[in-house]
Amino acid sequence: MADLSKGKSEPLAFRMSPRTLDEYAGQEHIIGKGKMLRRMIEADRLSSIILFGPPGVGKTALARVIANTTESRFERLNAVTAGVGDIKKVIEDAKNPFISEGRKTVLFIDEIHRFNKLQQDALLPFVEDGTVILIGATTENPFFEVNKALVSRSTVLQLKPLEPKDIAKVLRNAIEDKERGFGNIDVKADEKILFKIAETSGGDARSALNALELAIVTTPPSSDGSIVITDEVMKDCMQNRAVIFDKDGEYHYDNISAMIKSMRGSDPDAAILYLARALKAGEDIEFLARRIMICASEDVGMANPNALLVATAAYDCARAVGMPEARIPLAQACITVATSPKSNASYLAIDKALADAGSTDTGVVPMHLRNAPAKGMEDLGYSVGYKYPHDFPGHITKQQYMTDKMLGTTYYEPTDIGYEAKVRQYLDYVKKMTEGESDS
Repeated sequence: MADLSKGKSEPLAFRMSPRTLDEYAGQEHIIGKGKMLRRMIEADRLSSIILFGPPGVGKTALARVIANTTESRFERLNAVTAGVGDIKKVIEDAKNPFISEGRKTVLFIDEIHRFNKLQQDALLPFVEDGTVILIGATTENPFFEVNKALVSRSTVLQLKPLEPKDIAKVLRNAIEDKERGFGNIDVKADEKILFKIAETSGGDARSALNALELAIVTTPPSSDGSIVITDEVMKDCMQNRAVIFDKDGEYHYDNISAMIKSMRGSDPDAAILYLARALKAGEDIEFLARRIMICASEDVGMANPNALLVATAAYDCARAVGMPEARIPLAQACITVATSPKSNASYLAIDKALADAGSTDTGVVPMHLRNAPAKGMEDLGYSVGYKYPHDFPGHITKQQYMTDKMLGTTYYEPTDIGYEAKVRQYLDYVKKMTEGESDS
């Protein structure tokens, strides 16, 4: 088999990195025609920015485009390997007129979230006074992971997973480019296959290019000398679809938030998708089960009390059987919650009562409701006058349960939805049965 990568030691993804804004794919929301960042780059009037987004969406590539475009000095550090000494060296060079030649210094820091507080503090004053223009790149949300002072002095730009059409275009360019790609050999790959690679890459152009390169260099030439990329070849090279998910980062919280909001919003299809993504990424099944239980109580509540029972049973079942079987009870509970009628009346009731209990003198328990376990306590009025409801018609009788100070306060206001409609009917029945009765 011929060595198709001869003379090209760098990976295809590195070689195909865009050199200009016109070669850059995707992210039209920040570098499209007329957008702020594009105007800043084209005018070479860059200010400090922080780029964040998942892997393979073009953060480092955008920094390379800026490096190729700007007349400023361009320095690069990787936060994994750089220390305070490296930062000081960049600052000293930026201040040295013989080295800087009067030009501004643009400092690109890859994985800036990995800088510790000391490193970020060492950089801060020189970003603030303009000694360096910072370009930070991170897969983590900078509002959580980067020094707030650095964030406040930078424009934060979010890069999104690339659309399949953008990745397919990158793949076609890699096949046709004679200088950096495989344009000097006959590679046959139809648009359907390229689009399937793009869809399977999860918005990660690097992953798609790596898969394409692997397919090309490992496929023997056909009888006519061409390399034919078939669907079967690409399935083998791509393996499973990439899941954009980080159990400890923003995507973890975004995904679980979406699952809960989909259950709350009665969309079982969306809820089950987010559950599947979490399971595929290796999320803790007990964590997922707990979130479903909370939603069953908070958002379904008395509209379908059985939803909490199903969610609790799913939690016990998932713990007992583990994956992969745990996916089934978790899915059942997720769908049960999503398809149940909704009421947050219980949640509102306890929060309102907690607020009163924490800020108001809510009074004492009425004497007739108090326990009288010891002889002589009834002589003091404990439990005296209590009426046992089961001794009365309908097992209901009128008597005061609320404290004197909170008399007339309503905490629980049942809706007319699901089972809670029956609860409301019952409370109306209780009110009717006790009307005209005396409390005593």
